[in-house]
Amino acid sequence: MTKIIISEDNNLEFYSTNSQNMKAIATFIVLVFFSLVLQAQITDKTTRIAALLQDKNNLSKLYYPKSVLRFYTKYNMGYTWFDGSNSDLPEIAVLLLGYADQFGLSSSGYHCQELLPEKLRSMIDPNPNDSAEKAWLDILMTDALVTFINDLHFGKYNPKHTSSDIDSGYINGFCSDDELIFARSQNDFLRTILKVQPQISAYKQLQDHLNTLYANDLVNISQSQIEKIIINMERLRWINTTSENYILVNIPSYSLEFHTNKVQRDFKVIVGKPSTPSPILESVVTHFTTAPDWKVPQSIFRKEMLPKIIKNSKYLTDHHYSIYDRNGNEVTVNPARLKEISRNPSSYSIRQSSGCDNALGAVVFRFENTYGIYLHDTSQKQLFNNEERALSHGCIRVQQADKFAELLLENDGSEDQLPILKNAMAGYKRKDFVLKQPIPIIITYLTCSIKNGTPVFYKDIYHLDSDLTEKVITNK
Repeated sequence: MTKIIISEDNNLEFYSTNSQNMKAIATFIVLVFFSLVLQAQITDKTTRIAALLQDKNNLSKLYYPKSVLRFYTKYNMGYTWFDGSNSDLPEIAVLLLGYADQFGLSSSGYHCQELLPEKLRSMIDPNPNDSAEKAWLDILMTDALVTFINDLHFGKYNPKHTSSDIDSGYINGFCSDDELIFARSQNDFLRTILKVQPQISAYKQLQDHLNTLYANDLVNISQSQIEKIIINMERLRWINTTSENYILVNIPSYSLEFHTNKVQRDFKVIVGKPSTPSPILESVVTHFTTAPDWKVPQSIFRKEMLPKIIKNSKYLTDHHYSIYDRNGNEVTVNPARLKEISRNPSSYSIRQSSGCDNALGAVVFRFENTYGIYLHDTSQKQLFNNEERALSHGCIRVQQADKFAELLLENDGSEDQLPILKNAMAGYKRKDFVLKQPIPIIITYLTCSIKNGTPVFYKDIYHLDSDLTEKVITNK
């Protein structure tokens, strides 16, 4: 015989004349209890969202499934957009997504065919019935906003970060689900979302101009001009820097902008030829050196200089070059040695000493990069008079390099170094100037910018626009 009673502390207790019967009944009761709990939870809105997110088929329909899972985990798997706390928020969010074109994006990429206004209004009724459809719409809204935030911040076709990378978590301190949670808690939801966009002036100017065009219904604006603005906004989203102080080199405009405390100084530059293009990159200028010698890249030595050396025995002395063996020892170039160098050029290197004829000029600015390029002065200053200045092997030559060096020191709070700099440059004396605060350098490729409120278009010298236009516009 078995009895079930409730003890004084409200626990179930079992008494049986048969210990085996007692264990069996206890197991049965536990199973029934958990079954009832589970059935109750299935109808609970929290578990409804959790159940949908456990389905791999549902996750495959999301653009950023890991980000969405992290978001709802932080919200304890509860409703976020249809919880009744802010009935206007879903429509505000969908309105924002519907105007994605005004940010150079497209609403077609944000579940807008499913997030229809009339459907959303039915879900925010004061006494809505909980349903799988409501939970799924809540999830789609989150995925759409996470995607929109990522597209605004990183761009849709970022060459450095795939969508899978971005979905995995923090990149450079940015995580879209955290940004969405923060925006959800703010009074001005829209403004908070839009703050994830790049903050550098080139992007802000393009975005402001695009807003103006849409406000005027794109009157007298060709589609090609709109496309140029959009693809260059996309490129600017690939840039990571958030610093107010930075150097921006734009290859198609042959220009360098030095931004300090919202003051911009402009310099002309010479960039790489189409056959030896300057790379697109981000780094930081850590120091610069006056009176540098030039260690000639092997490709230039073999392809360009060696034939000249063979043809003219005075080429080396006329241009202040010296040849070194693989141990770093300078070698005397005679006919016999020249034959050996010609047979095995990879065992030798060439270097140009500092001086007024040095290819690097009086100063070189150093920043870490995998391409082996740098920013430098030049002995061929007359080339800055050319309108088209894609002339180098990839390095960037800057006009008025001495003035640029002075600005770096002034911005770094090292004005006391200015007399030393001027003396070193005038006398071609080698000296390193290390910046206390390294400054970001961005080498980018913008075929459109805004000058005094008017768009300016530049020649696509490396022919990079067509591929990006096809990606961005075709998928708009």
